[in-house]
Amino acid sequence: MTEATFDYIVVGGGSGGNVVAARLVEAGNSVLVLEAGRSDRHPFIHAPAGLFMLRDTGHATCHATVPQAHANGRVMYIPTGSVLGGGSSVNGMIYMRGEPQDYDEWRDGGATGWGWADVLPFFRKSEANQRLAGEMHGTVGPLPVSDPTYVHPLSHAFLRAAQQAGHPWNHDFNQGATRGNRHGQLGVGFYQTTTRGGQRASTSTAFLSRVRRDRKLTVWVDSPVTGLVLDGRRATGVRVKRMGGGEKIVGARAGVVLAAGTLVTPKLLMLSGIGPGGHLNEFGIKTEIDLSGVGQNLHDHLEVQISARLKGPVSLGRERAGLRGIRHGLEWLLQRSGVLTSTIVEAGGFFDTDDDGRPDIQIHVVPAFSGDVDREPPSGHGLCIDPGFLRPKSRGELRLANADPRTAPIIDPHYLEAPEDVATLVRGVRLTREFLRQPALADLVSEEVLPGTGVTSAEAVEDFVRQYAKTTYHPVGTCRMGTDKEAVVDPELKLRGAENIWIADASVMPSIVSGNTNAPTIMIGERAAEFIFRSG
Repeated sequence: MTEATFDYIVVGGGSGGNVVAARLVEAGNSVLVLEAGRSDRHPFIHAPAGLFMLRDTGHATCHATVPQAHANGRVMYIPTGSVLGGGSSVNGMIYMRGEPQDYDEWRDGGATGWGWADVLPFFRKSEANQRLAGEMHGTVGPLPVSDPTYVHPLSHAFLRAAQQAGHPWNHDFNQGATRGNRHGQLGVGFYQTTTRGGQRASTSTAFLSRVRRDRKLTVWVDSPVTGLVLDGRRATGVRVKRMGGGEKIVGARAGVVLAAGTLVTPKLLMLSGIGPGGHLNEFGIKTEIDLSGVGQNLHDHLEVQISARLKGPVSLGRERAGLRGIRHGLEWLLQRSGVLTSTIVEAGGFFDTDDDGRPDIQIHVVPAFSGDVDREPPSGHGLCIDPGFLRPKSRGELRLANADPRTAPIIDPHYLEAPEDVATLVRGVRLTREFLRQPALADLVSEEVLPGTGVTSAEAVEDFVRQYAKTTYHPVGTCRMGTDKEAVVDPELKLRGAENIWIADASVMPSIVSGNTNAPTIMIGERAAEFIFRSG
């Protein structure tokens, strides 16, 4: 029995889903947003530096891969947001679009209408930039984009060191290599972020909040979807489990938008009988729509962490404990100012290490020691400079383990399978060590912790890369957009073979963009809403 019926159901209240939901409600539609995770009320979410403290609060799901043959057999981990706002509530808040060439390559590969000239208006539509304007930036959209309000001295030191090494200053990583600007992304600088007034701007606070009092919007958190309800090739609703209750069916008159993310959207499709027929048959799932590309093309950005111990207690780590921590907390609560307005990764840059005129490495700078899901940070005071590749060659897949929605899928990204990916990270290590030798950092650093001064040979550096490479939390591609037979959605983001199902998350990216993926996913949400309006 159907509990309730809405015009549209949006599965996933994250970076793409909240944008679609807000735009549909603004257009007069009734919308149900179903978020498997929690509400976003926790104060650590809204204080930018709180991302350092979100690890054990239950606002993220840590997905484990199968052992990665080309990463020394390690099981690796991909955390994703499990909270209203999705990744935009737990990420580093960096506002990065990628390069114009990324989108032109989507267009030329079959994603018609997704070239740079096509997507730029939708980036601008969302954006409310604090400093930048003109043809490349929006100023009146829902999404605040601002310069840092707090910058740690170690971030300044990195930027000086990079310039001492000969790299240019870049005041806008999102300007594109156009109109006489030969650098585009290349160079170093401060990252603009999705923040305003010392607070994080997630898609929950920036988009959904605009319509939260509208009676046409309903939001259920702690409500994982277990599958689509289909009538032939048409979605009529979804099955959902609500906290404290059993499974219920909610209806959709006009359609369903899947925005549950790269690692969940394909799982939901396969559980609903949409995916590779042979694979579904293994678990007795009736094939409703045979789409062999569902779950394929999984890829991600990886980085390695180069860490150095400091001569004095000058890292951001000293600000967290004791009276300092209490003072910073009060300053943020009362004035929305001070250290807790730091986004942690305040500075970085883009670098061309293979001399083809296009950046292949992005660096994130952390003014403290930091670890990973399965690795505690070193004790004491340090600096981490993390180079990561921008355009991975390796491709993996996601498959069902069984037909039980409660079971995690089998995730095999084939990390570092392509030799080019390893070679790029090796060059990134070499580049980062060059920065550590410059006066601005050499005067502050006492020793290199990772990889360590003994790791110098080509073989040793490559082994370090295979042992320590980690995700930058940007999985994409498992429901690829295109026009070929392996594509899962068409260029208007409609599920191929279905009548009223759209996908609006990073899973539709044919290839990953050159940079952080939150802003492009928001843009995908904007475009999905426009395509839905056209179809109606």
